[in-house]
This record gives sequence, C-alpha cells and structure tokens, in this order.
Amino acid sequence: MRQYFVFIVITVCLNAASQLLMKAGMSRVGEAEFSRSKILSLALSAMTDPFIILGLTTMTISMGTHLLSLSRFDVSFAFPFLSVAYVIVAIWGFFFFGESMNAMRIIGICVIMLGTVILAKS
Repeated sequence: MRQYFVFIVITVCLNAASQLLMKAGMSRVGEAEFSRSKILSLALSAMTDPFIILGLTTMTISMGTHLLSLSRFDVSFAFPFLSVAYVIVAIWGFFFFGESMNAMRIIGICVIMLGTVILAKS
C-alpha cells in the first residue's frame, strides 16, 4: 500500500503547481472588476493565456491522480493531504509573487503540517 502513496504526493504537487500557474497567468491578464465589459475582456484574455491553460491542464491531471489515490486509500486519509498544497503555494507565493508572510500565516502553516503528520501516522 505504501508504494501507492506516490499518487497522493503527485496530486499535492500538481495541485500546488496548478494554483501557481494560474496566479502567474492572472497576474499577466489583469485584475477582475465588476463590470460586464471588463469581465468579458478578462475572461477572453484568461482563456488564451498559456500559464492559465497549463494551470488548468495541470489541475485536471491532479484530479486524475487524486482518483488513483482514492482507489487505494480512504477519502478521509487521502483528501486532507491536499492541505499541504496550501503550504507549498504560500511559500512559493512569498518568494516568487512577493506575497506577505506574517506570523499568523507561519503559525497556520505549522498547524497544517502538524495535522498532516498526525493524519499520516493514523
């Protein structure tokens, strides 16, 4: 059963990568606004941005590897590991997108990691 844990690891990595790719794409496309013309323009730009397309593709593949995980593990075991993607995204967001990382976020990341370790031991 241990060898199938790779499905969970791949799912987490692909899920984090998809979020980072889509963020990179949206940073290029622009900010959303509540106006019909702006939303339509934004949507059209997003549909053709290579980072967003790759991010959506990566997310789709991660859904496939998650299904492989679910074929081998209980959902109550496999699904919580996706929270590790948040940790990856937060760290990459800090270093590559200049996003803030304050004490509360660091504590939250530590709590997520502790919870995931406890879950993995169960």
